[in-house]
Amino acid sequence: MNFRPLYDNILIKRIQAEDKTASGLYIPDSAKDKPQEAEVLAVGPGRSSDKGELQPLMVKKGDRVLFGKYAGNEIKLNGEEHIILRESEILAIID
Repeated sequence: MNFRPLYDNILIKRIQAEDKTASGLYIPDSAKDKPQEAEVLAVGPGRSSDKGELQPLMVKKGDRVLFGKYAGNEIKLNGEEHIILRESEILAIID
């Protein structure tokens, strides 16, 4: 896929949530929330500071991140759902 975000934008793809609970009960699709955990697929070069210097992003391709429930913009690329959001909308990097 040839996709390159601009500035401090990041392309992510949600990681699928578990279909059953820890006790073994299956969760129906109607009761599931969209997962807020995702994998970073592409990052922009960074944001410009007030002095015109490029500040690199803290996240990188391949990181697993947590993001807000209503963060970013949902798009479709090659028939798959992705989200584009700014680095400031990412809540945490999962190690």
